[in-house]
Amino acid sequence: MSHALQPTPSTIPQLVSAAAREFGDSPFIEDTTPDGTISISFQQFESLARQVAAALIARGINHGDRIAIWAPNVHEWIAAALGAQCVGAVLVTLNTRYKGTEAAFILRQSRARLLFSIAEFLGTDYPAQLDDESLPSLEGIVTFRQAAQRDSGKHTRWESFLTEGTNITASRLEERMHSVTADDVSDILFTSGTTGKPKGVMTCHEQNLKTFAFWGDNLGVRPGDRYLIVNPFFHSFGYKAGILACLLKGVTVLPHAVFDSLEILKRIASEQITILPGPPTLFQSLLTYPQLDQYDISSLRCTSTGAAAIPVEMIRQMRDKLGFETVVTAYGLTEACGLSTTCRPGDAAETVATTSGRAIDGLEVRCVDSNNRPVAVDEPGEIAIRGYSVMKGYFENEAATREAIDADGWLHTGDIGVLDAQGNLRITDRLKDMFITGGFNCYPAEIENILSNHPAIAMNAIIGVPDERMGEVAMAFVVLKNNQQLTAEELIKWCREQMANYKVPRRVNIVDSLPLNASGKVMKPELRHMINA
Repeated sequence: MSHALQPTPSTIPQLVSAAAREFGDSPFIEDTTPDGTISISFQQFESLARQVAAALIARGINHGDRIAIWAPNVHEWIAAALGAQCVGAVLVTLNTRYKGTEAAFILRQSRARLLFSIAEFLGTDYPAQLDDESLPSLEGIVTFRQAAQRDSGKHTRWESFLTEGTNITASRLEERMHSVTADDVSDILFTSGTTGKPKGVMTCHEQNLKTFAFWGDNLGVRPGDRYLIVNPFFHSFGYKAGILACLLKGVTVLPHAVFDSLEILKRIASEQITILPGPPTLFQSLLTYPQLDQYDISSLRCTSTGAAAIPVEMIRQMRDKLGFETVVTAYGLTEACGLSTTCRPGDAAETVATTSGRAIDGLEVRCVDSNNRPVAVDEPGEIAIRGYSVMKGYFENEAATREAIDADGWLHTGDIGVLDAQGNLRITDRLKDMFITGGFNCYPAEIENILSNHPAIAMNAIIGVPDERMGEVAMAFVVLKNNQQLTAEELIKWCREQMANYKVPRRVNIVDSLPLNASGKVMKPELRHMINA
């Protein structure tokens, strides 16, 4: 068996077919369902993806139509996503922590025609959250793991949906799959940005496959590896560095839906996991788990992490205590397929901990000043990226696209970094006010927009403050309207009903006024002084 698909396929339908030919009966997905464990080989997955594709054709889904998925890490997510991409549809992913209003906004923005969701997850009925939302483009919802034995209205059970394409001929299906090109948009992942209004990042088939073929090669991923995907599929880390990388390299996907240190340790031991990427919080939780030495984790071989500052000692412990042979850190953003720089195997622990490595092959990375001129080595500047992984643009937002990508093709990230003499990138500041909570990007403007809808609040401002477990968390500064009363506890409870949990402020400071500059903007450095005063 080869160590990779050569050459790298240029479209996802080509990838699904090539992986089936190359890796055959080897297991592609092993998943736990309400009915027990299911194993799907690469060949069986191709058949499943074609079933999904045929059903979508039968529903009249056209090339370029948007198909959304709102579900946790389950095998049906993978089949729905790649099946849709096999007929040229565009995948739109929804964060499982979204509330109904947040999900509905993305569905409207993308004009998704079909939504795949899960009937129930962690006590939440996902489709029910959309009952009162206006979704003029949405024609139906297909539900995974729906217990009821019948379909109703716009809702169709996954099992029923899979039978809808039986009258679609093989030649018609092949024609659609062959019509997909390398430069077709494969997915739109929404990123909030600093305006608080999510923008849809469009990336294409070939650029994603090329990026994550490199990622897999660099990490040393090989056929027969067993990859526990803890990172959410809705995020580029779980979807691209997870699902796509596994298809490219002949690796078994083991979806993991809920983060739990004990369950992860149990699965590493019982399922002989070899690959386990994730945010630093994942490894911190494993390293500090009291009964770590009671679990056989000797199968672990390689990992990639990032998205936060990492102590050098933690990298050493990941190698010595968790047993990873290869530990790399990386930097990426949705607008560049999720990966731009990475360390290389063999880099010193200090390099892995304190930098995000060097530009991936074929990509240019530089730091520039306010006049778009490269700064000197070891001088801070805005990180700019140019090359094959840069997005096609923001969906139906040409102004924002022009603002992000200059005339010479450089993507301006808004992140501040320093390049050393070896080309290693160190991130020194985040996208303006953005902060990261447990691996999730939090944008103050987005949270502020939601808080402004509270009937008792006149003004508010959000900053990120340090948190031992989550890295940083939101802190709200709130000015109340006249004659209104509101406690911190009441506001936090309200926020939990209005926004994804990671966005919810953990601290609230109710103040008489906010420090404003001459143009009326909140001076956030002053808020930090107020905390420390």
